[in-house]
Amino acid sequence: MVVSMKTILKNGYCVISDDKNQTSISPLDISIENGRILEISQNLESPNAKIIDCKNLMILPGLIDTQVHFREPGLTHKEDLHHGSLGAIFGGITAFFEMPNTKPNTITPADIQNKVSIAEKNSFCDFGFFLGACAENRSLIAEYENTPGCCGVKIFMGSSTGSLLVDNDEDLEAVLKSGVRRVSVHCEDEKRLIERKSTLNSNPNVSLHPLWRDEETALIATQRIVTLAKRHKRKIHVLHLTTKQEVLWLKDNKHHNEIEDLITCEVTPQHLTLAAPDCYDQLGTLAQMNPPIRNQDHQDELWKAVHNKTIDVVGSDHAPHTLQEKSNPYPSSPSGMTGVQTTVPLLLDHVHNKRLTLERLVDLMAHRPAKIFNMKDRGHIQKGFLANFTVVDLKKEMTITNEWIKSKSQWTPFHNKKVIGCPIHTIINGEPVVSYNQLVSPEFRGRAVEFN
Repeated sequence: MVVSMKTILKNGYCVISDDKNQTSISPLDISIENGRILEISQNLESPNAKIIDCKNLMILPGLIDTQVHFREPGLTHKEDLHHGSLGAIFGGITAFFEMPNTKPNTITPADIQNKVSIAEKNSFCDFGFFLGACAENRSLIAEYENTPGCCGVKIFMGSSTGSLLVDNDEDLEAVLKSGVRRVSVHCEDEKRLIERKSTLNSNPNVSLHPLWRDEETALIATQRIVTLAKRHKRKIHVLHLTTKQEVLWLKDNKHHNEIEDLITCEVTPQHLTLAAPDCYDQLGTLAQMNPPIRNQDHQDELWKAVHNKTIDVVGSDHAPHTLQEKSNPYPSSPSGMTGVQTTVPLLLDHVHNKRLTLERLVDLMAHRPAKIFNMKDRGHIQKGFLANFTVVDLKKEMTITNEWIKSKSQWTPFHNKKVIGCPIHTIINGEPVVSYNQLVSPEFRGRAVEFN
């Protein structure tokens, strides 16, 4: 769906990058026509244009969440594309990449086409879907990865649903040798996970989660996949880093033969905001996710990696389960939590508290995702690009509550957390879809992200 009438965003401050990739914040107006950016300048006027007043607001390129689990098809009692994408737009997200561990797993072009068909009818924002790598399709990745709507390939090196576990070098190398799209990887070593399950005693508690899925479990897998990626010169994206060991090792080992962006990596806002043991004491199994939330030493190193740009992207790893499921005794309780709607408010609060700059936030959720995944006409405020914007108020205080969460599993580990900074307008392909926490375009539907 594309809006044809001209719209002007006026009186705001744009986070904009120049030809040398230098980012600045400037008072600029933006005109939009046919869903694209027509002009960027000061004091734009047009007699019949729709005006969106952005006085005292920051206009960011449309922010992108590169890691969500919207559970459709097969697990829609927890989440679906309608509710997940609704949460996304209320949280200032304009596009998402969704993971393949649904039922059935997303391992064929038909599986991707089915998800695209559902999303075209139900998604409030733009979308892409990962092709899950497995032993059955490992030699077909090069063919399957070009399916329209596919955003890349996903490998689970640790436990996952169905046939998606890829934990031996033969299968990993076969996947990496087939195709050229970037491969996103969940790095936990399956053999070590199985061996360490015995660390859970006869009366296990969720606080043992990071002991079972320990630092070495993550580091071994990360080192293995990076070594294989360098061998085969295949671009990979290491998801949800959690350990100081990983980021310190990646700082020195990301690049190979000066191939730009061969190895990139991601962190979640949960791991930047919550820390053990407090999160387990206060939240119990609501804080349980894979890889686990660890202690403050690890979080401090993750922040250093954000600042020194070892970390490239922030993604939510939105992975909801019902409260009834989460209330099962550990370790029968499932790992995962909601996140797509709270990512931007949490990061804006970190901006307020001087842990992050607004420019770096935009880099982590717009510039770098667009470049890493080779998205077409996204990630920057630039003439001719798609008119996708996340407009935020850096000074507005809000309280995150379960009631605000649009996910079908209506809860958040950040219930009652006060933050300063929140999304005001979410604009997708020129259409305001959420303004001042109200759904203003209920009939709008997103479209598949295109790639260069």
